[in-house]
Amino acid sequence: MTFQLTEPILVIGLGGVGTRLAEKTKKSLNSDCLMISHDQNDITTENSIKISTKSVVNPSTNLIRGSTLETSDEIKKNITNYSTIILMSNLAGKAGTGIGPIVSKICKQEQKNLLSFAVMPFKFEKERIFQSGIALKRIRQDSQCTIVVDNDALLDSNPDLTQKQCYDISNNAIASMVHSLKSSEISDNTNILSTSKTADDIEVSLKDSLRMLYEDVPPNSIKRSMLYVYGDGNIPVGVLNTISNITGGTFDEDSTHVEMSSEESKVIMLSSIQGETKFDKYDPLGIISSEKTIDWDEPECSIDCKLDLKQLE
Repeated sequence: MTFQLTEPILVIGLGGVGTRLAEKTKKSLNSDCLMISHDQNDITTENSIKISTKSVVNPSTNLIRGSTLETSDEIKKNITNYSTIILMSNLAGKAGTGIGPIVSKICKQEQKNLLSFAVMPFKFEKERIFQSGIALKRIRQDSQCTIVVDNDALLDSNPDLTQKQCYDISNNAIASMVHSLKSSEISDNTNILSTSKTADDIEVSLKDSLRMLYEDVPPNSIKRSMLYVYGDGNIPVGVLNTISNITGGTFDEDSTHVEMSSEESKVIMLSSIQGETKFDKYDPLGIISSEKTIDWDEPECSIDCKLDLKQLE
């Protein structure tokens, strides 16, 4: 099965990274855009929703999520006239992990065609790992198609990169993928987006992308992989044939899609996954099935009930 992109399209960006990605996506797809964040600095357009955490300056993920519930009707109103929703969220940040599961659930309830992009944190950001795993699990459950970009896997395969360089490479990979949405097929369910830094040798870039992919999933979990080759138009046909043979010998099924760009040379892989990924281990209780979990239906959140309870002695 492949994901069907149908118009009209609305791109929703969550938090700082999500809103910036949404702005780029809007231009690539000529679509509308909605920005949602608890931080006013993230909102740069009129079509936006500010999540109010009232007087709390440094709200927790659960508080942001609870505050987002109060704007559910406004979110529903903004997505009503659209067929496809593209959700951009950075699950290394509070806005993405807090708001993402609420928005994805509303899209599912409203029977929208949902494509979600999720950027995962570095493993040294230990305080963010658990929340990101929970949020991703919920977003995947609500989406027809989820594309995951793992900054940690990119850093593991390129330990010389700085955090900013990792962010830039990941964001550029997402932007390139979005640009190709209308011209290529994407498998539904979960996909891993892997890439590399700009390289003069396309074969080296491919090997880096494979290394990044294998940081997230075992080879036997990969159902299908789409290969996007970006270059300046002077890549020899023999090189394209070589990298096609490499991927053909690695996976049961592969497809090569060639894009020409004068800015950089690199390979981006989009791999459809069946089975577990390393993100399933981010939640220690993830081994418990949802059928045996009594409180899974509603995302965990904090709300101010304003109960006037007297202290009992």
